[in-house]
Amino acid sequence: MASRFNALKADAGWQKVWDERSTFAARDDSPKPRSYVLEMFPYPSGRIHMGHVRNYTMGDVLARYRRMIGHEVLHPMGWDAFGMPAENAAMEKGVHPGAWTRANIATMKAQLKRLGFALDWTRELATCEPDYYGQEQALFLDLFKAGLVYRKESAVNWDPVDMTVLANEQVIDGRGWRSGALVERRKLSQWFLKITDFADELLDGLGDLEDWPDKVKLMQENWIGRSRGLTFSFTLSDGGKVEVFTTRPDTIFGSSFVAVAADHPIARKIAETNPDAAAFIELCKRGGTTAAELETQEKLGFDTGLRAAHPFYASWGLPVYIANFVLMEYGTGAVFGVPAHDQRDLDFARKYDLPVKRVVSDGEIEDPVFVGNEAYTGPGRLVNSHFLDGMDIEDAKRTVIQRAEGEGWGKGSTVFRLRDWGVSRQRYWGTPIPIIHCDACGAVPVPREQLPVVLPEDVTFDVPGNPLDRHTGWNTVDCPSCGKPARRETDTLDTFVDSSWYFIRFASQPDDRPFDRSVAEKWLPVGQYIGGVEHAILHLLYARFWTRALKHIGQLDVAEPFAGLFTQGMVTHETYSRTVEQLGTDGTDVIVKPLWLGPDDIERRDGGVFDRATGDAVTVGRVEKMSKSKKNTIDPEPIVDQYGADAVRWFMLSDSPPERDLPWSESGIDGSWRFIQRLWRLFDGEAEVGAPGEGRNVALDRKLHQTIAGIATDIEALSFNKAVAKLYELTGMIEKAAPSASRSEAISTLMRLVAPMAPHLAEEAWSVAGQSGLIADAPWPEVDATLLVEDEVTIALQVNGKLRDTVKIAKGMAKDAMEALALDNANVQRILDGATPKKIVVVPDRLVNLVI
Repeated sequence: MASRFNALKADAGWQKVWDERSTFAARDDSPKPRSYVLEMFPYPSGRIHMGHVRNYTMGDVLARYRRMIGHEVLHPMGWDAFGMPAENAAMEKGVHPGAWTRANIATMKAQLKRLGFALDWTRELATCEPDYYGQEQALFLDLFKAGLVYRKESAVNWDPVDMTVLANEQVIDGRGWRSGALVERRKLSQWFLKITDFADELLDGLGDLEDWPDKVKLMQENWIGRSRGLTFSFTLSDGGKVEVFTTRPDTIFGSSFVAVAADHPIARKIAETNPDAAAFIELCKRGGTTAAELETQEKLGFDTGLRAAHPFYASWGLPVYIANFVLMEYGTGAVFGVPAHDQRDLDFARKYDLPVKRVVSDGEIEDPVFVGNEAYTGPGRLVNSHFLDGMDIEDAKRTVIQRAEGEGWGKGSTVFRLRDWGVSRQRYWGTPIPIIHCDACGAVPVPREQLPVVLPEDVTFDVPGNPLDRHTGWNTVDCPSCGKPARRETDTLDTFVDSSWYFIRFASQPDDRPFDRSVAEKWLPVGQYIGGVEHAILHLLYARFWTRALKHIGQLDVAEPFAGLFTQGMVTHETYSRTVEQLGTDGTDVIVKPLWLGPDDIERRDGGVFDRATGDAVTVGRVEKMSKSKKNTIDPEPIVDQYGADAVRWFMLSDSPPERDLPWSESGIDGSWRFIQRLWRLFDGEAEVGAPGEGRNVALDRKLHQTIAGIATDIEALSFNKAVAKLYELTGMIEKAAPSASRSEAISTLMRLVAPMAPHLAEEAWSVAGQSGLIADAPWPEVDATLLVEDEVTIALQVNGKLRDTVKIAKGMAKDAMEALALDNANVQRILDGATPKKIVVVPDRLVNLVI
């Protein structure tokens, strides 16, 4: 009887061999074809979960397969190690962000190694280490020198209690996530990268990305948002003007108000003499700072008393409001409202009882009085619009722009939704921005020879705010230009900067510069990039910008960083929570928040779900993506301890198409483990089936070579579940086959076919079979093309159109032979019961139908 596969022993043994032999280290000087396979690198938050396992298993299968077909494969791993969670941990647990992060890296690296991923650990990097972020500082200075970096005032979310800037995701219902304080909108000097200089390139370049998902390209297209519109100015009742931009000049006859941002010059001027306006502006400062936040908050306005003259009919005086849903950073900081055809404008008009006039008809309703609370934003033709009546939307747009330009009160222009990238973060745990501020010289770059500007580790978080602001030993320096006392920039870089070039540093890691161009260009662009669709916009857009910026300044001849992109589905699990109450900063406000619980924190009893620690009832929420924030993660380590790495990998590949979400299932992993044992019994038990018989099993030979070819196609297409299905079919056929040379060859070949998916099992079987070397270095099996062509087909035998049997025949059998075979079939003869068919229909290679 075949032995049982000892997964834990095999896992540890073969991982040690791969490490000792540096099996997966990529050679820059290799003459082989190159393949760069990369998964989005993880944030070291503590432990990996099954979502990580699925992501990295997919890339690992492709990397191992590419090695087997003779490629030199670069498949590296690193850590996106700066960011907000480390500072949160420092405040909550009293640990240093660096110590917390590095301990997490050690833990997660050990977990990844236990899964046997074919990673080039010699190129491991962590963005929190000076040898990485120092080179990032050098690139920042290169972009600064090229004029692609600048500084200006910009609105931020300010927590007045923690005295820190908050990211949008840290603002919950208008309050700081930690302090519960009402968040204010403040203006701070921020550093920006000129991504808008590349807006046309970034948009047009999407057309060349043939191996990207269409949905991701559409998301980027919408985010960049190139549109043709009209810029013009309204003349105000006080003699002033207010400039607006609109992408819908066709709706100009439906306008009923003009709105300006709270920090617009018109608003500020009015607030100087109007206390009510000043109070409203202060109220606006406690609102959101992004367009997405403004869409959901209540629309509020303050009537300035000014009126704006309509550009076509000056007698139409439109009221001018200060509004909380207009941002100075978007467009001109002023808009004209068309309530019937913009939901935000309609909400505002209904609140303040402003006219709502229909100017676009869907073909049925033309009444100028618009009823209801849902704006019409669909296609149609213009109505109630004077000289535009009857035109479609695009013709009306062109006509208004032509009139505006001809009459000299407006100009057609192309604009982008995309805004320059604000990279300043007012927090400690990030890449120090390499700038020194001098009263005499202004913003001065840190000299190259003084890089890296190392983040000081002797900081504390016992006082709110950025500890770099308080660290005078670090932030007080002499100006590199004039030598006078100066001050370091204490803002750090957005962590998206760290991930915008890490794939280049993986490809080339010299000590004295960010990368060697000639080496990096051997590997770039990344052939296959794999990660979550949640990064479809910002990370991918910023990385595309960064490579273009480097090309622009002559450091790299690569425009697109990722030739192929795959966005995998998430591993999902139920969520569990109970509500808790928290006092606000004034001691009276009560904030109700969810307290998330993990799968190990709950128990099911008496038909309910309860907190294991407190006994409180727990709400079972939706099945969602595994995430640390909602604690619905499954740690793979106990699962690997029980089933071994290969069973976990197999489940991740087999249970769902890779682009779909995968609900975690204990029964699924158990089934994968049973199949691993089936494979082992086949590999280890071959000697027990007896001596091979004479002759070939042609059907098995054909199935084997069809499987070799099919799996190769499936892996390249990342259709891993289809590849696994083919392996199930082949395994079943081998198990049923009688001893023969064909069966022995099929078993030996099967070892190599499963090697990318179950590498520890394959290595063990390869070794036991006495094969030389590692199966990781073995070639992919060759395909006998003659065996890919079927010489048999299955046909249907019918009587009066009803199926009575199916039989295999030689492909291309003559019609009369097919007819004779049908008449001789036992099932057909039983139905005929001696009757002679009136008609026999024969479809070659498909069916025979006897009509009686």
